[in-house]
Amino acid sequence: MIRKISKNLIEWKDSKNRKPLILQGARQVGKTFSLLDFAKKHYDNVAYINFETQPLHIDAFSGDISPEYLIPLLSRLSGTSISKGKTLIILDEVQLCERALTSLKYFCELAPEYHIIACGSLLGVAVNREEFSFPVGKVDIFTLYPMDFEEFLLAFQEMELVNKIHECFNTNMEMSVVYHNILLEFYRKYLVVGGMPEVVSKFIETTDYIFIRHLQEMILTGYLDDMSKYNRTNEIQRTRLVYDSVTVQLSKTNTKFQYKLVKKGGRASELENAIEWLELAGIVNKCYKVEKIAKPLENYKDIDSFKVYISDVGLLAAKKKIKAEDILYMIPGLNDFKGGMTENYVCNQLAANGYSKYFWESGAQAEIDFVILRDNEIIPIEVKSADNTQAKSLNVYIKKYNPKYAIKISTKNFGFEDGKKSIPLYAAFCL
Repeated sequence: MIRKISKNLIEWKDSKNRKPLILQGARQVGKTFSLLDFAKKHYDNVAYINFETQPLHIDAFSGDISPEYLIPLLSRLSGTSISKGKTLIILDEVQLCERALTSLKYFCELAPEYHIIACGSLLGVAVNREEFSFPVGKVDIFTLYPMDFEEFLLAFQEMELVNKIHECFNTNMEMSVVYHNILLEFYRKYLVVGGMPEVVSKFIETTDYIFIRHLQEMILTGYLDDMSKYNRTNEIQRTRLVYDSVTVQLSKTNTKFQYKLVKKGGRASELENAIEWLELAGIVNKCYKVEKIAKPLENYKDIDSFKVYISDVGLLAAKKKIKAEDILYMIPGLNDFKGGMTENYVCNQLAANGYSKYFWESGAQAEIDFVILRDNEIIPIEVKSADNTQAKSLNVYIKKYNPKYAIKISTKNFGFEDGKKSIPLYAAFCL
């Protein structure tokens, strides 16, 4: 599997200002594989500690956590010698050992010559605990997301298709009809399979949609277990209710999250902690409404108006129990859900590229699905699940704000006309 996080890891390794690194991300997105693959290619050896599979190793951090004390101990526990700059130290599932994460502060201050990375699936949740001592300012932080559509194509060894997408994106030249249709077919497969590395790998190996649906259901079960294991007792049921409601609300014409649809009489004061937990765990992504189109967009977000998307579109299909064939052939019965599913897909691609995502609306007159800051320009993005040539909302936005250009993502081929850049759904990762 080719993961684009590898480039960031190499830059971290070679940086003169390198600090201990925290790699965060939802469960099963490939953090451990990416780090071990990186270590194999760029270091002489790796000292690997996993606090989930080796819980006794947690005791190693119960006392002195200075690098001077920990290095020989970690060397013994991992069964490998640790050399400055030549060994990568990996502390996996570090959320289970809070003092191990705290120790990164002292590696930064006292032993920056050692290369050390901590990773975990629920770090966002862990560092939110009151008793947690997080090494603020003493670490670099990367987030790994599920595989985006480019990584999905690369897993199929479709480098030629990836290159053609980039070429057409950069030149606004139409993709040949043959390749365009092939890529739309890959796109629909991605909607079913998603970007969880194990699921992608097994799909390439077996092309069995029933088997990969089983794998997805196992991941979803793991998420439910985490909600019970790493949550306050009084929040467990609320978190599960919110999680179940997200997929339901994506089927609505108005995809803005509504507390009243979670439970009768639901209120923000009762449910907002549950949404925060899901976001910190990397299970969902939030997209806030922006009240004013001006920099910085963060200053103008409406914290009470937002959309919630599942972090992987394949898990979304699995959670909705939608048959693979229904998505592959886009049957009419999916019409109520296609819009929300397509928005969710685009949101995933934007998240993987590190964008802060917003949406904009002008009363009942217009709604722009996403607004992002790209190349220091505020760019509106309208998403359509099919080849819809109308762009009423974009026209309202353009007339009001006169952006440098606007983006329309749909099944339509590449092109640029009337200030609108047309991007096929399969090329959303190019943003």
